[in-house]
Formats: sequence, C-alpha cells, structure tokens
Amino acid sequence: MLKSSWHEERLLALLILVRQFARGDAMRRESIYRVYLRNTDYVNNWDLVDCSAEHIVGAQLNEGGLGTLLRLARSKLLWERRIAIIATFHHIKRRHFRTTLSVARALLYDRHDLIHKAVGWMLREVGKRDRALAERFLRR
Repeated sequence: MLKSSWHEERLLALLILVRQFARGDAMRRESIYRVYLRNTDYVNNWDLVDCSAEHIVGAQLNEGGLGTLLRLARSKLLWERRIAIIATFHHIKRRHFRTTLSVARALLYDRHDLIHKAVGWMLREVGKRDRALAERFLRR
C-alpha cells in the first residue's frame, strides 16, 4: 500500500505503520523505521510526512539521531527535508530542543515554502515551551 499510486492508500499504510510502531517491540520499531526511510519517495505529500515522521523517525531516534536528521535535511528530496524537521516534534514534546534548532539552522536557506512552513511550525512549538530560547534563535 505504501507504494500505491493512490494518495489515500499511502496515507492508510503510514497510519498503520505509525500504529504498529507504537505497539511494537524494539525490533519491530527498528524494522518499521528502516522501511520508512527506504520508501521516502512514497511519503510524498505534506500530510503524509506530518502524520508519520514524528511518530516513526522522531520516536526511533528519540533524543539522538542528529546526524541522520541533518543528512535528511540536506537531501535533494523535498519530503526528506520535511521529514527531518517534522521528526523533531517528538523531541520538542519531551523538551529537547537542540535537535530542532540544529535542523532548523540547516534548513534556513531552503527555497521551498513547505519547508519554511514546517520549520516555522516547529519553532513555534519550541517557543510555546521555551519562549526565550526560541527568541534567541530567531534573533541570531
């Protein structure tokens, strides 16, 4: 289903993967994470990224994985760049902001509006939790 030409089938596949990831053991979560990253060509719309990246990529990397996220942020594939920043929402909800700010910095000069919107959203979420930190980042 993830490779379907139908957007709705890809969405359903991702929602199933998110649910399976949440209920899976460490081995199952690792497997789902790897499947996800091998198939980013099919996670090819903002809503597909937004409903899945945080819950699979962000959760798998937890407080680490900055190297992986920065690699995704440098990708030529728009959706991998969006995955990089949206995945950090998992970190934000746990009050770990360094990863988000690092990925936001890497995406600072991205030309695509869908990246600008995603970075702005994540920075707003940081600001809801630590306004002073967000303001310092934005001033720099």
